Amino acid sequence: MRKLLTLALLALGFTINGQATETPKAQLNGALTSGGLIIAEISHAVRVELNGQALPMTPDNRVVFGFGRDQHGPQTLSLFDNAGREFKRTIEVAPRTYKIDRVDGVPQRTVTPDPEQQERARREAALVWNARNDAVTERLDFLQAAIMPAQGRISGVYGSQRIFNGTPRNPHFGLDVAAPTGSPVIAPWSGKVIVAENDLFYSGGTLIIDHGYGVTSTYIHLNKLHVAVGDEVKQGQRIADIGATGRVTGPHLDWRINWRHQRLDPALVIEYFSESATNPVPAAQR
Repeated sequence: MRKLLTLALLALGFTINGQATETPKAQLNGALTSGGLIIAEISHAVRVELNGQALPMTPDNRVVFGFGRDQHGPQTLSLFDNAGREFKRTIEVAPRTYKIDRVDGVPQRTVTPDPEQQERARREAALVWNARNDAVTERLDFLQAAIMPAQGRISGVYGSQRIFNGTPRNPHFGLDVAAPTGSPVIAPWSGKVIVAENDLFYSGGTLIIDHGYGVTSTYIHLNKLHVAVGDEVKQGQRIADIGATGRVTGPHLDWRINWRHQRLDPALVIEYFSESATNPVPAAQR
């Protein structure tokens, strides 16, 4: 009888021997699909993990995470109460279909960089990788309603891919905004500049800004940078000018968003987390 009463109290969320027994919950906001950024509101949990990876909580009990281009299917969100008990929630992440272009007959020299260029590109990729490793800070800028960093024609979308001469190239991980050289690029969130390079091999003029808790934004093919590493930027501040630097065929901004090393879709961020969001409702109640 005592055991049955104890179970009943637990189910009702009572306190037994001074220990809270409310079941932890997470309300997920964002697109539950490949490339989606998720901000979860957590209650009655002291620790959160995604697929076994610890997620730091903000002071108001939120966590942020995201799913890469090819990540889909069931994911496990674990919530731990103050008694150390784990409550698992399954998140179903929907797959997406991306635009794939096949182009044959392209001269190979225009597709594959020479060994010296490849080595340069590897060094520069390591610089960016290490900067993102250090970007799990306690900034809360990512909680602002996002704004578009540039105005112009959308000329490229997240996830698309080209296959040259039968060989798949890396997918496109950004949102391209075509505009004349010198057009302004503004910060979609406040943040701190962690990479500011004028001439990287692939991306040309490149900026990366830390927005907190592993969320970073990247701006490439820039003609001119108006900020430097260590600068604090405010939302809406002009941070660069659009250009055609690096390996491109015309002036545009390639805007990218990462959660840690997961590349996310900026269009989904605008859709769910901007003041003009067309679909700002919570993704799910778990």
